[in-house]
Amino acid sequence: MADKPRVKAPKQRATTVDESARRRKTLAIVAGVAGLVIGFGVVAAALGMFGGDAGATDTAALRTTLQNAGCTLKVAPALEGAHTVTDPSGTSTKWNTDPPTSGPHYAVAAIFGIYEDELEMARLVHNLEHGGIYILYGKDVPDSTVEQLRSFYDDHKTGTVMAPLDRLGDEFAVGAWVVDGDTHDGFLAKCSAFDENAMSTFFRSLQFRGPERFDPSQLQPGL
Repeated sequence: MADKPRVKAPKQRATTVDESARRRKTLAIVAGVAGLVIGFGVVAAALGMFGGDAGATDTAALRTTLQNAGCTLKVAPALEGAHTVTDPSGTSTKWNTDPPTSGPHYAVAAIFGIYEDELEMARLVHNLEHGGIYILYGKDVPDSTVEQLRSFYDDHKTGTVMAPLDRLGDEFAVGAWVVDGDTHDGFLAKCSAFDENAMSTFFRSLQFRGPERFDPSQLQPGL
């Protein structure tokens, strides 16, 4: 049986003493109630307690907003999520978007945060399953755009992972997995330029609505 993939930790930024103490306290609390959090998250997903507006998704309006910003939006039927990916490369032939937005994945998610190195896609899909969103940028995205994405991430840290993905070239991608109400889809937007309104609309419309979503307070960066 293949070894369970190890969790990657995000690059740590400098924090104040108060912030470090708060994070240590938060980690201690989470460690003590981890089992309860997992069970509560699954129940909450079934009851639709977190995210979304009574399961409504205005995909047409979201697409228009993204197109006006020069972005594309692919909406693909949500695939069954299962912890069946064990390949060290972290890939699956079953995914229906690139980067993937639903389907089989690693049993262990990435720690929410910002990374300097690429992550296995099978790990990120697990983050999406719990209501997270990823921001991935290609190797040819201008530094100025990457800095805009970092600034946006800083204002949307909860439930968000940001990392490079070289094969995207001069584009960046944001992805979400939504199983809520009548919506059972993976959402993938690709853009070549940063637009605050488009990004905010994507996050506001789709984050915290995954099939096994947790209370957003349990998706803090570093957890």
